[in-house]
Amino acid sequence: MKEARPALRYAKAVLNLAKDTGSESLVNDNMKLIVDTIAGSDDLKTMLKSPVIKAADKRKVLNALFDDKVDNIVKGLFNLLGENKRMLMLDSIARQYSIIYDYYKSMQVAKVTTAVTLTKEIEDKIQAKIVALTGNNASIENIVNPDILGGFILRVGDMQYDASISNQFNKLRREFDNSHYIPKI
Repeated sequence: MKEARPALRYAKAVLNLAKDTGSESLVNDNMKLIVDTIAGSDDLKTMLKSPVIKAADKRKVLNALFDDKVDNIVKGLFNLLGENKRMLMLDSIARQYSIIYDYYKSMQVAKVTTAVTLTKEIEDKIQAKIVALTGNNASIENIVNPDILGGFILRVGDMQYDASISNQFNKLRREFDNSHYIPKI
């Protein structure tokens, strides 16, 4: 957590540079690619965290890995982090960038918990419902949890709507527990 503030500062600087060139959306896509790539590769995580590997070598690996996939602003970030010996913060910076980009674009993150993965058409219906409820678009993050049995749990900001089957079962259970029903013998 001690890297949260510096990561936010770097992310704000990158967003300001991206706004100046009009490429903030492209840089956001690049940052999401970086987060996904780091999350999917234990070797890359280990390499970025390793104090034994030189910053120049880390920068070469990142440039080779993301050479034609990222914008020049992101490549400049690789160089800056290498010079300041802060390559370890790349994942945090990329995550912070996405957060402040969403705020800048008035986008929210809607977390939708379902028993199965969302299809595109259901995702579109959820997006329409979010716009109707909040007035803003939201990027949808699908969390799969088979324990809810069916239905969904939608969380946008501080609002939560629970339409899961497990929630309905729990309500029914509480109703039976609270009633003083005495069967006729």
